[in-house]
Amino acid sequence: MYHQPVLKNRRTLLERAEKFISDIYFTDCNLRGRLYGDSCSLESIASFLSPKRITFSEASQQIFVPYKVGDTFGPTWWTCWFKVTLKIPETWRGKEVHLRWESDGEGMVWRDEQPVQGLTKEGEKTSYILSDCLKDDEPHSLSLYVEVACNGLFGAGQEIFIGAPDPNKKFSVQKAELVVFNRDVQELLTDFEMLIDIVKELGEGEQRGYQALFTVNEMVNLCDPSDPTTFSKARSLAHSFFSQRNGESQHTAHAMGHCHIDSAWLWPYEETIRKCGRSWVTVIRLMEKNPDFVFTCSQAQQFQWVKSWYPGLFLEIQQYVKKGQFIPVGGTWVEMDGNLPSGESMVRQFLEGQRFFNQEFGIYCKEFWLPDTFGYSAQLPQIMQGSGISNFLTQKLSWNLVNTFPHNTFFWEGLDGSKVLTHFPPGNSYEMKGKVEDLVKTVKNNKDKGRVNHSAVLFGFGDGGGGPTQLMLDRLHRVQDTDGLPRVQTSSPDTLFSQLQADSALLCTWTGELFLELHNGTYTTQAQIKCGNRQCETLLHDTEIVSSLAMSQNRTFQYPVERLQKLWRLLLLNQFHDVIPGSCIELVVEDALRYYEDIRSDGAALLQDALKVLGSKGDNAGVFNSLPWERHEVIQVQDGAGKPGLALVNVPSIGLSLVKDTSPVAPVSVTVQGDGTVVMENGILKAVVNTDGTLASLCLINANRETISDGCNGNQFVIFDDVPLYWDAWDVMDYHLQTRKPVLEVVQPVHVVSSDPLRGRVSFTLRISDKSIITQEIVMDAMCPYIKFNTEVKWAESHKFLKVEFPVRVHSPNATYEIQFGHLQRPTHRNTSWDWARFEVWGHKWADLSEHNFGVALLNDCKYGYSVHKNTMTLSLLRAPKAPDANADMGTHHVTYAIMPHAGSFQEASVIQCAYNLNFPLRSIQCASDTQPWSAFSVSAAAVILETIKQAEDRNRALVVRLYESHGSHVTATLRTTLPVREAWHCDLLERPDPTRPAHITSEGIALNFSPFQIVSLLLIL
Repeated sequence: MYHQPVLKNRRTLLERAEKFISDIYFTDCNLRGRLYGDSCSLESIASFLSPKRITFSEASQQIFVPYKVGDTFGPTWWTCWFKVTLKIPETWRGKEVHLRWESDGEGMVWRDEQPVQGLTKEGEKTSYILSDCLKDDEPHSLSLYVEVACNGLFGAGQEIFIGAPDPNKKFSVQKAELVVFNRDVQELLTDFEMLIDIVKELGEGEQRGYQALFTVNEMVNLCDPSDPTTFSKARSLAHSFFSQRNGESQHTAHAMGHCHIDSAWLWPYEETIRKCGRSWVTVIRLMEKNPDFVFTCSQAQQFQWVKSWYPGLFLEIQQYVKKGQFIPVGGTWVEMDGNLPSGESMVRQFLEGQRFFNQEFGIYCKEFWLPDTFGYSAQLPQIMQGSGISNFLTQKLSWNLVNTFPHNTFFWEGLDGSKVLTHFPPGNSYEMKGKVEDLVKTVKNNKDKGRVNHSAVLFGFGDGGGGPTQLMLDRLHRVQDTDGLPRVQTSSPDTLFSQLQADSALLCTWTGELFLELHNGTYTTQAQIKCGNRQCETLLHDTEIVSSLAMSQNRTFQYPVERLQKLWRLLLLNQFHDVIPGSCIELVVEDALRYYEDIRSDGAALLQDALKVLGSKGDNAGVFNSLPWERHEVIQVQDGAGKPGLALVNVPSIGLSLVKDTSPVAPVSVTVQGDGTVVMENGILKAVVNTDGTLASLCLINANRETISDGCNGNQFVIFDDVPLYWDAWDVMDYHLQTRKPVLEVVQPVHVVSSDPLRGRVSFTLRISDKSIITQEIVMDAMCPYIKFNTEVKWAESHKFLKVEFPVRVHSPNATYEIQFGHLQRPTHRNTSWDWARFEVWGHKWADLSEHNFGVALLNDCKYGYSVHKNTMTLSLLRAPKAPDANADMGTHHVTYAIMPHAGSFQEASVIQCAYNLNFPLRSIQCASDTQPWSAFSVSAAAVILETIKQAEDRNRALVVRLYESHGSHVTATLRTTLPVREAWHCDLLERPDPTRPAHITSEGIALNFSPFQIVSLLLIL
């Protein structure tokens, strides 16, 4: 009698099983080779090529010409539409029938004038199911359209994935046919795949892995690929294995479908609209077949695009949102950068996002969802809480280059003490595939073992879209509760965070910013985008304030609600985490700069309309101040003949006055010395400028303190080699600091441009290289506590980094940087790896280095990259990466920065106010000749800044004002206004008033209590 040998060799048994399902080896006799049955050609296939992205109705009217499979079309970013006619053979009755379509372009199937399925080879979607089980009464002959974008899931990069797109790339359809799909083969393949992966992932040390090995080997013995009747025995073995349950202590993986779609990155904004359509319609098809499938989806902007481009699909999404399967998350307009947008911009991200989700779906998101941003501001917890959100999910800190972040689930405490429950999925990915590897990694990597027994598993193709597949769902379904693996449950963010909250007693707290130790170059790359962002934030701030005042002064004035919303949404879109950081292709940069131009032109027109109303249509020169303190500044004016001049004006807080020139306490003097150096003085500062434009000395006169370090020069331009390890536009590496070279070649030495009692100006020109040049004007104004550097750089470098340094006479272990609605400190030393990793950091309008009773602030009008090491303050100006935009930053750039030495602390010295003054210019206004100085709002405490005045959402004759405490102190402040305010209420950042918290109005104003860095919003009823 024959006895079957008992084998124990792990390697041969494992490899035998792998080959049995291989799509490369032995497909003539293995199981994979039986996935498809009969096939037949399409009746006809014809194509039409369009350089633009057009609607279905427009495309279907075009003339289509015959197409042969394999023929190429293109170039990159064009669209090829295919008209497909097909006839299913009668003999396929009872079979599952697919249209099999393989192309290197992203596709969308249209049927009956509606999108029905995305097709992306890279996203493992190459089939459109025509019938699950062909019946006689189903249509056997039909016509379909397939829209194919001439780009892949990740654009069309040359040579490397993040390379600039190849503009001449051609695409083709490699396969277009009807096939019988053998579902029983696919089910068995999934069983095999999961068991093989369990063997590999659990390894040789786990007996459960060996159980999987012998199970899968026995399945190969039982299964004859050519005889489907043998499949059930093999499946039964697999089922027995998967059905062996876990104990009660096993970790639970909360599985949620996800499809991270970058709103623009290696493809333009317009292509993202189609990526959303392709991905989300595929999700709807999966929901139809899998009623327990849950999908999370962020970014209100993308929902808005789908609503306008694919209204039928949007209606389906609304139905599945009601069912609880399609879950909007995040609460923001886009997944914005977490560092660079202003505090008010961040508020508007939530305001626009949450309001959209509430209007369209009747929900407010409870979790902030930002998996792929390059760091997270310490003010985000407070902004989240103020927007109705108390949970946060991301995973990007797993990318840290130097230090491993110590938690996966923890409380994150922000600048003001606000806390949010935070979860980093331990699998370190937002695009898992439902594989055993993902589940094992989720348990192994969890840094909170014993404290937290629940984690998110986000599955689906991402970044370029694609989303989940049926195969991913099937994989996870197999191992819902299988011994040796975490328990898997289909879940939602709400379910996950409720469970984490219930188990939160042992969680740690992380205080302060979540700094990503990578991608520090994004604070500087694409300077024009950074500049556009700052200028447009300023313009919208001023436009809203002037429009609010015009509305309250003149009942006929219509606050431009819709136009301002449109401009805000453009600005918020450009704050997406691959646009404002500059890590996008040139096409996206062009779109972004065009959007900034739209905001500038439309915003300026709205501002002028409102200023005309405020100025009562007079013709006398006046000046408007949008900031909440009185300003005493030099401005440019024109005399009656149109000749330019200067005036020193006094303008009240958030108000206006006629231009009345006043005399400075001390005039500005500019003196050329015998050695060619220039001395500039204004009674506050005395500067000595070397012939090469560097500062030999900067003295704070009253304190008798020298600012510049002994033997050093301030305003020293320096250039570095800037070659990262891979991520070109993203990264600047620590080793770039070893390549520092001062810019020394003088083209034109310092010379006096003008010497006026109100303003002194000197200029010089330096050569960086034979391709790049710096021209700078150093400006000293009367009564001004800082000296300005108006800088023009003609830049044509490759992989270089330009910065400017100020070595100062200050000793301090920490420097302070402005962030959203506040500031924070970072070390100036490199004691630990956490300190060293911050060799390049971000900040907003100012950074300050202070010791007791003296300090120096560095202000700027459009930069975000800084470093302060020991006593050298450095502002990052320009980079020159070549991928993904080969022309990044090439051209002419303008920046103004300023240096401000001060006595006392930076708070006492009004550094914060000076940085605002530099960024928010006084505005010209035409006034009547009898106009008296007028102030609409003022605040009694210097620590409190009135940041925003706007019309309230959905309310006429009501304003929202937003204030914050800027010094880091407990303070009581009085908000005074001359507007006719009837009622005042505290409200949240979504402008929902708190009926239990009226703000009491007295004859003095509204008294408000602040804790450090607290944001307070008020609803004022006029």
